[in-house]
Amino acid sequence: MKLISKWFFLSTVAVLLMSCNEKKETKEEVAEFKVPVEYYKLDNGLKVILSQDKTSPTAIIAAYYNIGFRIEPKDRTGFAHLFEHMMFQGSENLGKMEFIKLVQKNGGVLNGSTRFDFTNYFEIVPSHKLETMLWAEADRMRGLSITQDNLTNQQGVVKNEVKVNVLNQPYGGFPWLDMPQYANENWYNAHNFYGDLEDLDAAKLEDVASFFKTYYAPNNAALSVVGDFEIEEAKAWIEKYFGDIPSAELPEQPDISEPKQTAQKEFVKVDSLANKPAIALAYHMPERNTEAYYAMGLLDQILVQGDNGLLVQKLEKEKGFSSNVGGGINYLGNMFNYKGPMLWMYNLTYDEKSQREEILTSISEVMTDLKTNIDQEMIDKAIVKLRSQLYDNIGGTFGLGRADLLCSFALFDDNPQRINTLEDEFKKITPKIMKRTIDEYLVDSNRTILTVEAVLANNEKQ
Repeated sequence: MKLISKWFFLSTVAVLLMSCNEKKETKEEVAEFKVPVEYYKLDNGLKVILSQDKTSPTAIIAAYYNIGFRIEPKDRTGFAHLFEHMMFQGSENLGKMEFIKLVQKNGGVLNGSTRFDFTNYFEIVPSHKLETMLWAEADRMRGLSITQDNLTNQQGVVKNEVKVNVLNQPYGGFPWLDMPQYANENWYNAHNFYGDLEDLDAAKLEDVASFFKTYYAPNNAALSVVGDFEIEEAKAWIEKYFGDIPSAELPEQPDISEPKQTAQKEFVKVDSLANKPAIALAYHMPERNTEAYYAMGLLDQILVQGDNGLLVQKLEKEKGFSSNVGGGINYLGNMFNYKGPMLWMYNLTYDEKSQREEILTSISEVMTDLKTNIDQEMIDKAIVKLRSQLYDNIGGTFGLGRADLLCSFALFDDNPQRINTLEDEFKKITPKIMKRTIDEYLVDSNRTILTVEAVLANNEKQ
């Protein structure tokens, strides 16, 4: 130890002081843990984020494209999701389903998804297979196999997915798919993004080719590599495989802004398969990265996250209306990985139709008490919960949550370093800001209520 080697030249007091300082510095380093981030762009516009972590001999490759179902073409609902499926149907050097086989035979896992503001693809592989996966991901960015056979096949797959997950399920689409259509006014935020069956059938081969050329270009994408790799080696591979993919002329983004809601909305959805009534309540979120946005993140923790959430305590523990109160910001992700307008929601099933008004009364009581009692201690506890959730996300699944945030912040803010400033932003929130946010956003005029009428339950009673 350095401390021992200097002992003969220092007094006992000085040694003790140095020891204390060394311990203090160690504690500060732990408290100020930072995600390593190296960010740069290729000449073709591809945003690249590297985050080294050698705790496990694995690597994650995540490719995020700045196209989600929010801005898919009108009269082509579900098209962004349909296209996600097409990306697994073959590319210039990999035939149909060969991409999937390549990952799995090399001991990896993979997936893709379509969200409000991006479509993403990722692979988690042994670290010595990183170059292979970078080549494969670049191969399908460079050129997709767009054939009528592939399109027809995937139209059928997606239509069956809609039938299984939504149309033939009790509470299918409730509230994650339903609520945006009721609470929002702008078509881009309010259409059926899973896809109407007629629209899915209407997709043409030229639509697919145009969509790929327009949105799956390197200057509309972010690539993150997280895990056990060498920085310079990874940079060389990325330049080799992605560097000469041509960029595209990107279209002007449509207006996705949402008009301010000025009166409460209420809707009823009849569900022939549900055996209990259900209710969901949604509030329009503040603009991203504002004080109110971070305050809403803390209010989410206080109200619905965990067993000590105030709404959970009231509706489950005290009143016994339900056993499944849940909610959050962005049901298809988290409060960080979206760009446009968003809802904060919570929902529950309950036993009797007559309980609806009692539930709403209890919710009002919670909101009134919250505004009266909010203090710094409550905020500090919410930050602890949020910090735990955030770091679970960043470290979970070999770092997949880290890759997600890095790509999202690169796409939406051109700043993946935001991952290291989130906790500080929440710490700036005061009781005054919380009360102001409650007054502006957690009010009935900013609220949409969607109730599920359970036909099956009614029939059983008759």
